[in-house]
Amino acid sequence: MALEFSDSNFEEQVLNSGDTPVLVDFWAEWCGPCKMIGPVVEELAVEYDGKAIIGKMNIDLNSATPMKYGIRSIPTLLVFKNGEVVDKIVGAVPKVTIEDKIKNQLA
Repeated sequence: MALEFSDSNFEEQVLNSGDTPVLVDFWAEWCGPCKMIGPVVEELAVEYDGKAIIGKMNIDLNSATPMKYGIRSIPTLLVFKNGEVVDKIVGAVPKVTIEDKIKNQLA
């Protein structure tokens, strides 16, 4: 199951994750495309359990982190490694596209 990231736990769970890749799905309840990729993010969280950290951040409940990373449209998915953004996806994309971004960071 995908983790729930928040402004308060973001540094601990995402930035301090070391070389474990972290996928963060920035979303909102009212966002149609977000609802389309939500189940895909959940599937990937199960499939990559133990290999990568996968979670979601509701931008309506958390504003500081999305603002810090310049999230202007959702869904936006950021991939972090060693506390840095290493990849980005904007918009609803097929599962294979998201999975490729994770796989690239596992190598």
